[in-house]
Amino acid sequence: MTHWSWLDSDEQARLEELVKGFLNDKRFEWSNGLAPSDEIRVLVAASACLLILGLERAYFRDVGSIIMYPTGVVVEGRRGSPSVRGLETESIVPILGEAALHGPMVIAWDSVRHAAAHPETGHNVVYHEFAHKIDMADGAADGTPPMTAQLRDSWESIAEVEYVKLQEGRDRHPFLDPYGAVNRAEFFAVATEFFFDQPIAMKRHLPDLYDVLCAFYNQDTAGRQSRASDRGAS
Repeated sequence: MTHWSWLDSDEQARLEELVKGFLNDKRFEWSNGLAPSDEIRVLVAASACLLILGLERAYFRDVGSIIMYPTGVVVEGRRGSPSVRGLETESIVPILGEAALHGPMVIAWDSVRHAAAHPETGHNVVYHEFAHKIDMADGAADGTPPMTAQLRDSWESIAEVEYVKLQEGRDRHPFLDPYGAVNRAEFFAVATEFFFDQPIAMKRHLPDLYDVLCAFYNQDTAGRQSRASDRGAS
């Protein structure tokens, strides 16, 4: 996990504490021939808990079982369209992860392993799906997790600007993944991925969005990456 080397000793100790609590509280299930593994449990737990390093554990209150697959799974049946907001589809949809409100999570192990070693991609299925669970901590998947009223006002105004820009395709080469334009919940999850994996670039390209995520997560991820780079740890 590349991010471990970005943390200082206090952050590493805090992350270890959170991981132990996570592994004690959460249930892993294994599908499609994937064998139970402590390596998988620890990497998923560490990646998830990095998100709440500056938050309360209660943000994961909606996390129950975590169903691990060896690789991406194909999902069938009527469900929300991944590409058109407000529509439903019965098409076969390949997924690397999924988080259901008050339901289980689905995560593909090969994607977890690759993302942990390559934060430069800006894509991490664990960050994405657990960001959804953070969003769902107040009982709604609406792209605005529980936060103070003042911070909520800042988040909603700043996120709305960037969300609409992404929807309308104003930037020829947008910094955030266009998947964030599907709905506000996906925008929060996609923004979270880049906040943790590409923080210096996000601070440069989307400084207001970076700052409000910094205030919510209570983590200066760009500063952390910069210090790690100075130490030669990146």
